[in-house]
Amino acid sequence: MRLAPLLLAMGLGLAACAPTPEPPAAPPPDHGVYGARTDTGPNGEPIEIHAVRTAYLTERNRRQRVPYNGPEAAGTIVVDPYARFLYHVLGNGEAMRYGVAVGQAGKNFQGTASVGRKHAWPSWTPTANMVRTQPELYGPLKGGLRGGVDNPLGSRALYLYKGGRDTMYRIHGTMDPSSIGKATSAGCIRLFNQDIMDLFHDIPNGTTVKVRTQAESRALEGPLVELPNGYLAPAGGEVQTAEVQPAQ
Repeated sequence: MRLAPLLLAMGLGLAACAPTPEPPAAPPPDHGVYGARTDTGPNGEPIEIHAVRTAYLTERNRRQRVPYNGPEAAGTIVVDPYARFLYHVLGNGEAMRYGVAVGQAGKNFQGTASVGRKHAWPSWTPTANMVRTQPELYGPLKGGLRGGVDNPLGSRALYLYKGGRDTMYRIHGTMDPSSIGKATSAGCIRLFNQDIMDLFHDIPNGTTVKVRTQAESRALEGPLVELPNGYLAPAGGEVQTAEVQPAQ
């Protein structure tokens, strides 16, 4: 969705005696990127993806081109579950940075893997452990949940493989945009649906993915603290209060 340009129809004489009009309100950050979209679902049906609310597009959450001093080659995806960032390395000392939400499974893998497969509107099946430990919640879904607006993987998913085997690590969308930038109880690495859709388009199968350790994250991103609202901020900043806990 794009804002139409403001058309001025005043003649010079009228404009000279008329009050100065108020400038148009500035659009939210990256309005074009995070506006509403219509996508094609798993059975060819149209699916409406809502615009991301401006309140969720914080400085750390919204997609932006940033300087990058990591050692990875251009084309690499770098996941930092501790700083809650995902980088697509562009080369020439730059990367495209995305804010992510990190579930419990998002810290279960470290090191290097590759994108073994990609799916639009993927299906999802809870693990046997999830069904065993929370049968009331996951038991009805043990046969799998088809892709769509109710699926926790959102609009797209990238599946990480290592040595030809599925690591069970996923980079995917979400139907809960309020979670981006925060730690969540389940899932791996979530992005806004608009972000994962564009990333899905930009990278091929076989793309190298580096998942940072906590030590690597701290060395490159610096120490962080978690704020009462669930977002992260650099440690020692003015926003830090007595309630703030060190990020884990």
